[in-house]
Amino acid sequence: MDAEIRLLLEEEMIESMELSEFAFQYEQTPEERERKRAARLPSQNWGAFVQERLAAKLTILELKTWIQGKVFDMGGIAGVATWPEYRRGGLVSRLLERALADMRQRGQTVSFLHPFDFGFYRKFGWETYAEYKKYEIPTALLPKLPPQPGAVRRIKDDLPLLSGLYEQMARRYNGTLARSEAWWQHRVLPSKKGTVAVCFDAAGEPAGYAIYQVKDRTMTVHELVCLHHGARLQLWRFIADHDSMIDKVTLTAPANDPLPFVLSNPRIGQEIVPYFMARIVDAPAFVAEYPFSTGIECELELTLTDERAPWNAGRFRLKVYEAGAASIEAAAHPVAQIPQLSCNIQTFTSMLMSYQRPALLRDIGRLSADDNALELLERLIPAAQTYLPDFF
Repeated sequence: MDAEIRLLLEEEMIESMELSEFAFQYEQTPEERERKRAARLPSQNWGAFVQERLAAKLTILELKTWIQGKVFDMGGIAGVATWPEYRRGGLVSRLLERALADMRQRGQTVSFLHPFDFGFYRKFGWETYAEYKKYEIPTALLPKLPPQPGAVRRIKDDLPLLSGLYEQMARRYNGTLARSEAWWQHRVLPSKKGTVAVCFDAAGEPAGYAIYQVKDRTMTVHELVCLHHGARLQLWRFIADHDSMIDKVTLTAPANDPLPFVLSNPRIGQEIVPYFMARIVDAPAFVAEYPFSTGIECELELTLTDERAPWNAGRFRLKVYEAGAASIEAAAHPVAQIPQLSCNIQTFTSMLMSYQRPALLRDIGRLSADDNALELLERLIPAAQTYLPDFF
């Protein structure tokens, strides 16, 4: 389908919002649309125009993410939508390919998105990177804890306190957002309504928080941050103290959350939910930023395939230095004595996000690597849990 791919003009943003409302089945008043437009976060809004009419669109949010304890610039793909009469015409394919080029130009070396269909976005190089554990806990099975040292206090309007606690938690995971003040103000707090409670340890230091809402005898914990086990005990004691008001507690947590092991009766409702996908946008630039494990100095030869971003495809010489930094450059010819590995961009992303380990990826046929390369990869890539408590 012939189409012009370009950035939306400001006067075209209302039409873009109307397409979003139709595609995602919600409604806004003109006043709500105007407020949303005024509070718009830094982004690029791309449209596909057929005969000068907006047919499809997507947004690239300018975000940052924690990976291996370091902040990376990230392009968040959101609001992908097409009017029905233009579907299956390849417009989204062209928009995604344009988005990849734009993100590369802007230095966004990695991209995240929430898929309507995982298989669809795998065709464009994105791969699952995050899942979460969903709990539903009847009040009878809430932890029975004695009073804990320290205190839990409900607070209002202390964003620096919340943001500081969140950041200490977020940097421990791969794929959490490095939240800006605007993200807190326009995304987190408006969508996670209710009460904020902060726990302070015996020394009076803040150690965690819960954002929660009690409604219809259900306590929904939107966000639970615990910097150590003492904070976890404090906040779960606080949650359990709502037992006269509620019949159950629901919340989401990282996939490796230890709560069931801590409970005296772990037979609570638990579900692992696949969530977001990630894609390395610019492999050489991403690798040059990536903090590998320290204490290892080596060379690897990487053959990478990427059907949608040709700048990533080819044979590369990857050098990792003892301090954990790396350099990567094109390699014209293979060198037999250098450990060899090859994979596609999806597998490479999953591996460096530490969502799946190299040994498993080789075992299931996603990674080709000789034994020396596999051993080096297992040592070079730090093990870390992925987690994303946000949505876009």
